[in-house]
Amino acid sequence: MYCYSEYDSPVGMLTIASDGKAICGLWLEGQKYHGGTVPEPMMRDDDAPGFKELRTWLDEYFAGKDPSISSVPLAPIGSDFRQAVWQKLMAIPYGQVRTYGDIAAELKAERGKASALAVGGAVGHNPLSIIIPCHRVVGADGSLTGYAGGLSRKIWLLEHEGVDMKGLYAPAHGTAL
Repeated sequence: MYCYSEYDSPVGMLTIASDGKAICGLWLEGQKYHGGTVPEPMMRDDDAPGFKELRTWLDEYFAGKDPSISSVPLAPIGSDFRQAVWQKLMAIPYGQVRTYGDIAAELKAERGKASALAVGGAVGHNPLSIIIPCHRVVGADGSLTGYAGGLSRKIWLLEHEGVDMKGLYAPAHGTAL
């Protein structure tokens, strides 16, 4: 049985989900593909397995710390390729960014094939926003593209982590940040 609860954050209400053993979802309010990886209806349960640990992690993260995710049981739902991409995202250090091409090149070296476009698809369907830091992925030209939670939230998260925003820009605005 899948369960959900909510967490009020500085970037809006978050929906958190558990598969009864581990965290399988964390979505921002209004996020594209919100709840899309959960294969059945979810029941509200504020005390489902993993929620206490996740709330502690989120409290620390939003307090400006770089908490270790090792204390939170995670079980994102996705294909082998998506799982591989999400592992690469989790390896991006706090306060840094990587490009879709960087991730594709790493996967290509390991798996024999991957493209920036395929990586972009996996990043966009990330079921554990913030935890799997898809906000740390940018275009090769420094564009802040592809964040299912919205551009303003991506900018907020990057600034919150102290990312050097020089050289990054928002395509809709066409200006540097």
